[in-house]
Amino acid sequence: MSNVKTQERLLTVLLKPIISEKATFVADRNKQVVFEVLQDATKAEVKAAVELLFKEQKVEVASVNIVNLKGKPKRHGRFEGRRNNSKKAYVCLKGDGDLNFVEGVA
Repeated sequence: MSNVKTQERLLTVLLKPIISEKATFVADRNKQVVFEVLQDATKAEVKAAVELLFKEQKVEVASVNIVNLKGKPKRHGRFEGRRNNSKKAYVCLKGDGDLNFVEGVA
């Protein structure tokens, strides 16, 4: 793949940051940030995407852990269905790294 295509792919890998009680606890304790990522994203892609998107803040990624989440079964009246499966990435930052989501995206 060319460099332009890989950079376009990296810009689409991270879908959104997950801000929840557990995510803030993990961020305070372990210097980790939680993102929802594409279903086919790899650890290397997530690491490269975080470093690319937050390069102005000089963020370095120490490690990435990925969790696959199965969609919850739901029903609406007599119709049963299932929410979509998703994938979360726990990104561990090196040193005193901290992400500011307001200034992060160029």
